[in-house]
Amino acid sequence: MARIFNSPSKYIQGPDALAELASHIEPLGQAALAIATSTGIERVGAKIEGGFEHSSATITFESFGGECSDTEIDRIAQAAKAVGADAIVGVGGGKVLDTAKAVAYKLGVPVVVCPTIASSDAPCSALSVIYTEDGVFDRYLFLPANPDIVLMDTTVIAASPVRLTVSGMGDALATYFEARACVESEADTCAGGKATSAALALAKLCFDTLMADGVKAKVALEAGCTTPAVERVIEANTLLSGIGFESCGLAAAHAIHNGMTQLPETHARYHGEKVAFGTIVQLVLENAPTEKLEEVLGFCMEVGLPTTLEDLGVEDISRERIMAVAESACAPTDTMGNMPFAVTPQMACDAILAADALGHYYHLDLC
Repeated sequence: MARIFNSPSKYIQGPDALAELASHIEPLGQAALAIATSTGIERVGAKIEGGFEHSSATITFESFGGECSDTEIDRIAQAAKAVGADAIVGVGGGKVLDTAKAVAYKLGVPVVVCPTIASSDAPCSALSVIYTEDGVFDRYLFLPANPDIVLMDTTVIAASPVRLTVSGMGDALATYFEARACVESEADTCAGGKATSAALALAKLCFDTLMADGVKAKVALEAGCTTPAVERVIEANTLLSGIGFESCGLAAAHAIHNGMTQLPETHARYHGEKVAFGTIVQLVLENAPTEKLEEVLGFCMEVGLPTTLEDLGVEDISRERIMAVAESACAPTDTMGNMPFAVTPQMACDAILAADALGHYYHLDLC
């Protein structure tokens, strides 16, 4: 099978980039439908609309219902048809962006994704994660093309809750470890081929950037500052992680995340927070060197990512409940099979509980 490298057609990152959205839409279409939450519209709607005042293109906002589900995708597709939209824009977090990509695919029109947070690596990918109406993972929708444009307004992102950017670090934290596992197993990637050396190098750069700049970026954001470290982490969370996961693949960390959706109490935690814990579980499965485990656990503790099940809101950690998570994570349709060795539900269950125990151990040790 061929090696395939996927990426968005154009990636734009900088202060107040949303004010220039109209100029980037014009080559793609003349009537854009923008999907955003009601809060998102209040937050950035005026900035976006101001850029369309002297544009040949128009933009109409549609409020997002809260879940990237088949029902919501169909509803917004009908709304787009009603206004004659020839381009779709997603403005917001991962589920908004995944919905925008799915709607654009359904209608056969271009898509522009504009994250208002740097909380996941979803923006750059040719992929939408579909959930049920109740927020339980359903399936991956693999798309024929990546977004036409990914636009990151760092002014808006830096003003978002710091926890969201930290969650993005959690998602990005898994990128290199999952990419490396997929390369070792020669797994098929999300791009539909085998991994490229370029994608693996970007995945490694993603990890190195987090280790070098993650803590500095968090402290700067908490102080209300946009620094070079913040800009680098936004790029790592979005572009580097996005290309790294898509063109190399997903493995145990995201499979554990998906399995965790079986526990209702975890639904209040962000995607990247659960993926961060899934990364620790993957390292346990791999019997990673103590130094690497300590590096990852230490980073998570410093920036405030979960290292225990308790951190994810799970108080009842009976083996029966965790086995249900493990069985879901090891489903044939999930990405656990991309590990370079066979992982059984029993192995996954033990790794989850051992990761939880390690999190408690190192927390006590550091305290």
